[in-house]
Amino acid sequence: MVSRRLSRLEGHRRKFLAVIDDTPECQRAVRYAGSRAKNSNGAVVLLYVIANGDFQQWLGVEEIMRAEAREEAEAVLAKAAQALRESVGIEPETVIREGVASEEINGLIEDDRDIAILVLAAGSSKEGPGPLVSSLATRTQAFPIPVTVIPETLTDEEIDALS
Repeated sequence: MVSRRLSRLEGHRRKFLAVIDDTPECQRAVRYAGSRAKNSNGAVVLLYVIANGDFQQWLGVEEIMRAEAREEAEAVLAKAAQALRESVGIEPETVIREGVASEEINGLIEDDRDIAILVLAAGSSKEGPGPLVSSLATRTQAFPIPVTVIPETLTDEEIDALS
């Protein structure tokens, strides 16, 4: 069970959470989250999850790999944040976590009780809708807040019109 959301209380703002990864469709989720936040006086949180299974090396190598992964995460988040600032005019919060994506998403939702909507984007490739949307569809337990799934094929104009 999720903690009570605070986003509608005085002094709080509803936040839209978009997960940043290496899929091309995540840009659609960021655009939608930003547009919805702007139109509802909300905020955007961009989350990048570093898979913790990537660091099963000797300690020195593990530390170097972890630092490189963090630098990459910071660069990817900075690029997504800049695109959001330029396209929608919103300054997002950025968060980097390490672990299993679905667990870290749930953890962030629990930690930040202003997050009220998770925004994901579905890919249109032959491999399927993308790793996060696929995991959402096969989960035995749903995310604790509403999830909006954006088709990758929507244009910026269509996203702005829908949000």
